[in-house]
Amino acid sequence: MNKPDFNSLLEESVKIHGHLCPGQVLGVRMSMLGLREIGIDDPKGKDRKNLIVFVEIDRCATDAIQSVTGCSLGHRTMKFMDYGKMAATFVNLKTGKVLRIVAREDARDKAKKYFPHIEDKYEAQTEAYKIMPDKDLFDVMEVSVKIKPEDMPGRPTKRVKCNICGEHVQDFRDTERDGKIICKPCAEGGYYTCK
Repeated sequence: MNKPDFNSLLEESVKIHGHLCPGQVLGVRMSMLGLREIGIDDPKGKDRKNLIVFVEIDRCATDAIQSVTGCSLGHRTMKFMDYGKMAATFVNLKTGKVLRIVAREDARDKAKKYFPHIEDKYEAQTEAYKIMPDKDLFDVMEVSVKIKPEDMPGRPTKRVKCNICGEHVQDFRDTERDGKIICKPCAEGGYYTCK
C-alpha cells in the first residue's frame, strides 16, 4: 500500500471540511505526525481497529484529523474532550503507544516570518504550516489514557430505560438515584428543554 502524501491528505480533508484554512493544515500535519509516531501505517485499512484518537477542540482541525485517521464518533474511535485546546491524543491499542500532540501557540508568530509578503495572517499561517518543521508546529508528549470497556468500539455493553423520560441509554451513561435508573438529562438537566 502506498501511503498518501501530505498534499493528497490535505486535498481530501478540504473536500470534507469545505475550505482550506490553517486548522486544516494543522490537523493533517498533526495526524500524520501522531500516526507515524505511534506506529499506525494504515489507519483506514489494516490498522483501523488499533486506533483511537481523542480530540480536544471542535474546530477545523478535528475535521482534518477525522479525514486522515478515519476515526469518527460514530465508530467510537474518536473521543471528543471539550477542552478548547488545539490538541489530540493518538492511541495505538495494539502496542499501547500513546502520544498527545498540541499545536504550539508561537507557531502563529513564526508563520509570518515564513511569508512576510502575505498580508492576510490566516493565509500566511496556512502556507507556513504546510512547510514548517514539526518541532516548530507541535509539542509532543508521551501520555497514558485509560479507556473503559464501555468506551471501546463495538456493540453497546449495556442498554437501559430511564425511569423518568422512558428513553433508552447505552454504555453506562445512566445514573441511579433512589433505586431508579435515570438518564443524565433527567438527573442533571440537559442542553435542551421540552416545549
